[in-house]
Amino acid sequence: MRILLIGFIAFVGWSWLSTYIYVCKIKGLCNQQQTSLVEAIKPLDAVIVTPVVEVQTDAEVQAVAPKDLVIYFAFDKSYYVSGSDASEYFDAANVYIKHYPQTVVSIIGHTDAEGTQEYNMALGLRRAQTMKKYFESKGLEPSKIKLESKGENEPANDNSTESGRASNRRTVVTLKK
Repeated sequence: MRILLIGFIAFVGWSWLSTYIYVCKIKGLCNQQQTSLVEAIKPLDAVIVTPVVEVQTDAEVQAVAPKDLVIYFAFDKSYYVSGSDASEYFDAANVYIKHYPQTVVSIIGHTDAEGTQEYNMALGLRRAQTMKKYFESKGLEPSKIKLESKGENEPANDNSTESGRASNRRTVVTLKK
């Protein structure tokens, strides 16, 4: 019993010490006050800069449609964890849609050739719906989104290899005027 108690105390002490070193010393996230020196600027030392602003009219501004966004999925899965690629695409697409309001976001779900044709069509649609929910959560109007499932009908690569099947499990997001 004494050995267990000593082991537990050593474990707790080591855990606390290693956490403190990692969080406070390595990451620098502890609530320590940091002081910095600030020099006073004399009025004569200050430089006044007048900003130059160029004004562009709407006719001069042209939005560029972002390239297609391709999101890959795990085998037989349709859930999506938000990433920076989709966020950057959404920001660029939003700018484009503001300049061209008739633009529609086309989301097409694809699968590999494993399983039945009916199941793969439904899985492709679930993948497209997942991306639709993501874009709606970012503020895109549902009326601007068009869903489609191709199932296993339009593979990007050969379905005879694992890497080929992995690249076929995807959703393609495209802007269409």
